[in-house]
Amino acid sequence: MNEVKRRSSLSAGTLEMISIILADNKVLSHSDINRFLLQADLEPQPETLSKRDRLFKAFADFQNKNQCSNHILKFIQLVVSPNRYVDKMDEFESLRASINKQLAFVGYELSENGNYRQVQKANTISEAQQRTDSLKKKLEDRNAHKKLFKYCIADFLQNDYFGSVFEAHKGLFQRIREISGVQTDGNTLIESVFCDKNPILLINDWRSPSEKSEHRGFCNLLKGLCSMFRNPAAHEPKIHWEISEQDALEILGIISYCHRRLDKAQQIRLPK
Repeated sequence: MNEVKRRSSLSAGTLEMISIILADNKVLSHSDINRFLLQADLEPQPETLSKRDRLFKAFADFQNKNQCSNHILKFIQLVVSPNRYVDKMDEFESLRASINKQLAFVGYELSENGNYRQVQKANTISEAQQRTDSLKKKLEDRNAHKKLFKYCIADFLQNDYFGSVFEAHKGLFQRIREISGVQTDGNTLIESVFCDKNPILLINDWRSPSEKSEHRGFCNLLKGLCSMFRNPAAHEPKIHWEISEQDALEILGIISYCHRRLDKAQQIRLPK
């Protein structure tokens, strides 16, 4: 958190739940707890205690003495730092979602870049749950293709718009590889699988001029998705790509449409 400001105290129940969530985190060892407690200016706790008890005692002792949650939030931020989960994105998003359900009751949210932002306080369990499930629910209401949920469920649960779009793109291209047997990526994959001269997959009967035009259009749609959202994102930091909920829903709608066309795709030859 950037500005120095006294943060609201967390209830005993919230402290206990956060302690349980963090203690169950596979990448948080006792030595990690020691290091992060020191970095967050919290009192060290004996390793004879369980991870859960060490965390709860450190949190409760600090809050009882200072009547604020600043250093507790700092500790959480250290544990849920994105750079600790470079190859474990599903774990990161799942952990962040669980923490945010607790922080929702005091009006804080840990964003995908590891910083806090203020949100409207949740007053009930259902409000906290609804906040994390809203993107998923809206996609379900739109009858989005089930493959979207297969590839980026953690991002949906966290309302991570960038992550949802990015993972959905990866999932779409992975499905094309699985169906076609071609193991390249990006535009090279699209050209190999859907090219006019010797395609591997066809989305229609490829007989009339309109069918051929439709197939080419689908090929160009895939290339456009790849160029606009996948290639740049793969080379730029995540925090530089701001995608709103409306943007995410519309992009994911296009990806859902692509999956539906792939449902009926015909494989007319094997890859070389």
